Amino acid sequence: MLYWLIDFSSAFPAFNVFRYITFRTGGAMVTGALFVFLCGPWIIDNLRLRQGKGQPIRSDGPQSHLSKKGTPTMGGLMVLMGLVVGTVLWANPLNPYVWIVLAVTLGFGFVGFYDDYLKVTKQSSQNGFAGRWRLLIEAVIAAAACYALVRLGRDPLSSSLVIPFFKDVAINLGWFFVAFGAFIVVGAGNAVNLTDGLDGLAIVPVMIAAASFGLISYLAGNAVFADYLQINYVAGTGELSVLCGALLGAGLGFLWFNAPPASIFMGDTGSLALGGMLGSIAVAVKHEIVLAVIGGLFVLEAVSVIVQVASFKLTGKRVFKMAPIHHHFEQKGWTEPQIVIRFWIIAVMLALAGLSTLKLR
Repeated sequence: MLYWLIDFSSAFPAFNVFRYITFRTGGAMVTGALFVFLCGPWIIDNLRLRQGKGQPIRSDGPQSHLSKKGTPTMGGLMVLMGLVVGTVLWANPLNPYVWIVLAVTLGFGFVGFYDDYLKVTKQSSQNGFAGRWRLLIEAVIAAAACYALVRLGRDPLSSSLVIPFFKDVAINLGWFFVAFGAFIVVGAGNAVNLTDGLDGLAIVPVMIAAASFGLISYLAGNAVFADYLQINYVAGTGELSVLCGALLGAGLGFLWFNAPPASIFMGDTGSLALGGMLGSIAVAVKHEIVLAVIGGLFVLEAVSVIVQVASFKLTGKRVFKMAPIHHHFEQKGWTEPQIVIRFWIIAVMLALAGLSTLKLR
């Protein structure tokens, strides 16, 4: 909404600052952080009151997790509220990319919220939203968003898969790109969801990825920078930097309460939503493959589960002591802070590797 203050810049020159995406990104980040910092305690108290026993703990999980019993979940609501407030206040309300990505984020957030609600009310980590129905709803939301992105972009780029490291290599998938894009969005949402298993483990890599894609969005949406870096220019996507800024701020606020020992868990409400947001931004700015690099930690977590399940079904043996892979390291004797901080370091290294593709053409 503050974007409209530009209309008064002729009378008040200071309002001209709202034209700049960088300024509004910073404003969204501060707004998101302040909202969560100020409203977080109230949200946590209300969730604890309504949930009673809090998030159910896996009986077959690491024994150290039993001490977390009673901690409320659905903390993703804090992040989503801060994200929405920061975005609505600072983003250009006429930019369609903003609303498409926000719709995916909130849609996935609703699916995650319902899953968390079922687990809390039934007090079982195994009795959430039926997997097939959950994936189907996610796929419908993602496919609708990708269809809108294809129609919004310019042909043939909007339906093409861009290959990093090459300045002119893009594979036109036609309308099959809608299915491919939906796979990226759904995959990202569930990969982040699998990563969310330790205090602070998911939110920091999500913030690192959001900061990276905030920069990529800004560059891809700027014709001058895109031409200099020889990346594909996608008009209007620069505004997605504001969403990434709002997520970064809200994530910092949430981390204050999620730092070990956590006062609240993010739950599927947050992890599904934030993963879906990263996936949809990657599709919008034509950096789907780069997402697999920057979000490599999430890919590793998802692959560890796939390998574990496939191995057990085919051979009756497990590759890891426990999946996702962060539990494997817990079983090997790593402490929770060791795993979390080391995984953060990996996330930073992968982000730098992903960002390096912007210049390697």
